[in-house]
Amino acid sequence: MRKKVFVSGCYDLLHSGHVAFFKEASRYGDLYVGIGSDATIEDLKGRATVNSEQERLYMVKAIRYVKDAWINSGSGIMDFEEELIRFRPDIFVVNEDGHTPYKETICKTLGIEYLVLNRIPDAGLPARSSTAIRSNVTSRLPYRLDLAGTWIDQPYVSKFHPGWAITVSLEPTIDFNERCGMATSTRNAAAKLWPYELPAMHPERLAQLLFHYENEPGRVEISGAQDSIGMCMPGLNRHYYDNTYWPSVIETISDEAILSWLENKIYLILLWPRPAGTNLLKETYITKENVQALAEAADLTWKGIIKQDLRQFAEGAKKSFEAQVRMFPAMFPTEVQNAVEPYKEKALAWKLAGAGGGGYLALFSEKPIQNAIKIKIRRKNGY
Repeated sequence: MRKKVFVSGCYDLLHSGHVAFFKEASRYGDLYVGIGSDATIEDLKGRATVNSEQERLYMVKAIRYVKDAWINSGSGIMDFEEELIRFRPDIFVVNEDGHTPYKETICKTLGIEYLVLNRIPDAGLPARSSTAIRSNVTSRLPYRLDLAGTWIDQPYVSKFHPGWAITVSLEPTIDFNERCGMATSTRNAAAKLWPYELPAMHPERLAQLLFHYENEPGRVEISGAQDSIGMCMPGLNRHYYDNTYWPSVIETISDEAILSWLENKIYLILLWPRPAGTNLLKETYITKENVQALAEAADLTWKGIIKQDLRQFAEGAKKSFEAQVRMFPAMFPTEVQNAVEPYKEKALAWKLAGAGGGGYLALFSEKPIQNAIKIKIRRKNGY
């Protein structure tokens, strides 16, 4: 009797990479596919689907490697959980971008084999991803990843002690989820100004325009400048805040040796989007001591990067995250702490992207982290 194999995904812009994935997964048994609903995808990606759920279901069912398919009944990143419990496949297959610790844990609990496949195109075909295709026809706007000093860009923090925030601008190699710490809200604002790509203007001027556009007059909670700077300014940047919303100094590193070194030391693990309604300001401990620790950690991080000293870089990033959590405990809830545990022996340090509470776990390691997402630092702005 053939084994039941289950996969789940969006499959909005159906392409040869999906078919190759289905083909590979079907080698392990009869393949069943759970498809994310239109509502789930809009919640996770912050955009409407190109093809409706019924169109996507029709197309997936038509692929010869697929035994059957359905629309998942749940929502969020684990929208297939109900089906997984009820259907009880023998094997659950994901690709590298789709791996999460929770998927692995629930499979272990249910006695389901968990298998992660590499993205390998079929013979004679180019590598394909929905993000790459989407970038060619829609938005090529970058994302940003914060490395240290997060929250120092808010005057209610930097008034206790000035300091630097450190960010890198990222090529959109994957379609990062909403509420996951990758500046997606700022990117959504940018898309209203520049739907397809950043214009050929001075990067700092672009960042200023985006910052002022996102923080329109009357807005109560000001989005920090590190998001617009991290998105619009290519390479690695640090920006200095001293009780102001906009930094007094911005320093950029575009040295290829440093950027190549850095992007080969950072790995991302998808956890889950920060729960809707999360209030990171409900309990805070913003003191001179904690903010000074945050600032000093950012200095250590920067020096480690400049010297290409991984241990110093990782130590600074870890101390920065620890200072952030002391100030904003809701950044690092118990369930997220539990998800980090398996990676503590694999990485020198770790932090949550952005404001935390969920999202992407950034790991800093000399050796590749299995099943993790690699980043691509954006090198130039095009002006």
